[in-house]
Amino acid sequence: MNARVVVVTGAVGGIGTEITKAFEELGDVVVGLDIASGFDVTDPAACRQATREILDRHGRVDVLCNNAGVGAAGDVVSAEPEDWQLVFAVNVLGAAHMTAAVLPSMRAAGSGAIVNTCSIVASVGFADRVVYSASKGALLAMTRAIAADEARRGIRVNSVSPATVDGPWVRRNAGLSSDPEQFLRSMRRRQPLGQLISAGAVARAVTYLADPDLEVSGIDLPVDGGLSGIRLTD
Repeated sequence: MNARVVVVTGAVGGIGTEITKAFEELGDVVVGLDIASGFDVTDPAACRQATREILDRHGRVDVLCNNAGVGAAGDVVSAEPEDWQLVFAVNVLGAAHMTAAVLPSMRAAGSGAIVNTCSIVASVGFADRVVYSASKGALLAMTRAIAADEARRGIRVNSVSPATVDGPWVRRNAGLSSDPEQFLRSMRRRQPLGQLISAGAVARAVTYLADPDLEVSGIDLPVDGGLSGIRLTD
């Protein structure tokens, strides 16, 4: 496979780091964009400028991975307006801004792949995750709508939906709990396969969906330890 130009938002830490590594191992050129390096996905002008710079340097964008995201805990009563605004600004509008910036060049090329990092909470109700769940539900719907818009232009749009990933968020919350080991056990128990999802597994799903020989669009690929499809009886 010829080297592709791959853009990854939220490229630093956890899933983003593994996505970057997975594409680099395939021989692709990866451009990582992250708040840690001053890139703000909620700013449409910043998304357009970053895309212009990538096109000036590399000439094209073959794959866009909208991975940047933030979380929030709480129910609909406890959630503050600021929670809704921030989470939707990053998780939904951020993906929309970056997609809008990249799509014209993909349309001109008549090819491209977009993979959005969604979440199993878009399809399965989790307690105390109303804001995050709503944002990922919107992202999933947007994925399918854009897939329909781009289907006849040679551009495929899909998403990957992890369950609880063994990453910085889980480890940070475990450290804040009174019993970190019990916290981790409870996180593992709620997934039928009995383990947290590795960031590497999510990254492999992303590279799979970005494979130019994969003739699918508008799908959501769960990487969820069986959570959405398995019910254990004991």
